[in-house]
Amino acid sequence: MGVGEFSYRISISTLIVVFPLLFVFRLAQGQLHVVGSLQPVVAAPGDDVILPCQVEPAFNVARLTVEWSKPDLRPDPNDRLSRVEYVHLYRDAHEVPDMKLPSYIGRTALFTDSLREGNISLRITNVTQEDEGRYRCFIPKLKSQTRFSIVRLIVDPSLTETGTTETQLGPENSHVPDLNEEIDNKGGSSERCRLIPVVVLCVFILLCFAVGGCLITESQKAELKKRPIELLCARAHWNC
Repeated sequence: MGVGEFSYRISISTLIVVFPLLFVFRLAQGQLHVVGSLQPVVAAPGDDVILPCQVEPAFNVARLTVEWSKPDLRPDPNDRLSRVEYVHLYRDAHEVPDMKLPSYIGRTALFTDSLREGNISLRITNVTQEDEGRYRCFIPKLKSQTRFSIVRLIVDPSLTETGTTETQLGPENSHVPDLNEEIDNKGGSSERCRLIPVVVLCVFILLCFAVGGCLITESQKAELKKRPIELLCARAHWNC
């Protein structure tokens, strides 16, 4: 095997592995994520609050189902027919009040005009201490492995009523659920975690090609020593 053939083998091996890697990373960059606020929303009793939640990159969710719930609520184990209602349920382009927790009836709303930009933030009016806790925004049919996020609301009675409390979504407080959070069986695991085995496999294949190409047999080494002039010509593209 000449030097030119050896270099050609390494180049083809590299391309075989690099192109799938570029495809995987490109796919990850275009992946949709439901992003909430890492910082809790803090409000005084009587305030109106906005729990921020957004699909990034911006994506039209006006025709999708949007669920807001309190994940810490559980059905009554003694009642098989019991169910946990929603804080807010948006389905078929309108609110579904029949499956709503009674204490939130008439107090919640989405920004329907912003659903086309992926904004699924929830407005809650006249909050009380009973409203405090974790809220989950969830889009069941979103084509993503990260279809929900958690936003925490703290209602502090020592604060003075201020009107409307909102935590702005930004790079410093955007939040994608990690593996330490409660993962719902409907989805929510991070796409990055699913990509790790693929990346490791690609790197392993690249190493195998590189090592295989470098393992030249003794007979091939002897042949290379016998033809130094031919090798030089091959590198310089001379006609010898």
